[in-house]
Amino acid sequence: MQKFSTENNGEKRFNLGTLVLAGLIAIVVLILLFNSFTVVKEGFIGVKYRFGRIVDSDLTAGLNAHIPFIENIEMVDIREQIYSVQADAYTSDTQTVDSLSLKLNYCYDSSMLPDIIRSIGIQNVETKLIVPYVAKISKDEIGKVKAEDLVQNRSTVQNAIFESLKDPLAEQGIIVTAFAIENLSFDDAFEQSIQAKVIAAQDALKMQNKTAERQEEAKQQVIAAQAEADSQKIRADAEAYAIEAVQKQLRENPDYIEYLKVTKWDGILPQAMGNDVNPFVVLDGENLTGTAAE
Repeated sequence: MQKFSTENNGEKRFNLGTLVLAGLIAIVVLILLFNSFTVVKEGFIGVKYRFGRIVDSDLTAGLNAHIPFIENIEMVDIREQIYSVQADAYTSDTQTVDSLSLKLNYCYDSSMLPDIIRSIGIQNVETKLIVPYVAKISKDEIGKVKAEDLVQNRSTVQNAIFESLKDPLAEQGIIVTAFAIENLSFDDAFEQSIQAKVIAAQDALKMQNKTAERQEEAKQQVIAAQAEADSQKIRADAEAYAIEAVQKQLRENPDYIEYLKVTKWDGILPQAMGNDVNPFVVLDGENLTGTAAE
């Protein structure tokens, strides 16, 4: 009959129990280790909670430690957010603005994140803050202008809405970075009247430009004529002055004309000189009498 050693069986049971315990401990350690760190992505900020209470709200991107099962870290997207909405509004002259497309760009003020989370919650920012403010302020600002001014000066109204949104939302921890009226339309009859008015204004401007061009041409012609008249007067005055100067010399010096003869003579003798019946005649450079050569 075979006998079994109770000592060996006990040792085997002890070794097996040790291995199981070591394995359980390793599993627990791994679980604790994996639950002790959270990776915060770029563009996000980490908010640490301890038993549901915020203890840290500015955890930066990277690996962040926390106490497992006691603390947890939630990520909040702090990149620029875009809110778009379709709305209706009325202008000051009671024109209905159809298909009014509005777009708001915003981001969170990280220093006020705890207040936002406690008061309204990140997931409720648009429904509780953005929607009411954008709807009210946009309708108020559009209601201050006429439909025609809204069409022609959209950027002015757009900037007015942007400025009116900034301060009240900033007080709530929302930083408004941009606002745009992307599209707006009126009923067909009004849009056709606006288009006709714009075309008429453009035609009037063209006529004004043509009139101004013709006036400028006429002005230039007058200037040119006046310049020519002034030039002729200057020449006439110069000629008159020269004549007067000559006459003055003749009056004061009777020999002045002889002086002029000498200064103007080119050195060539005339072919006939004198007033007698038989004047001296120059032929081939020789002086001969009027009868015959000797």
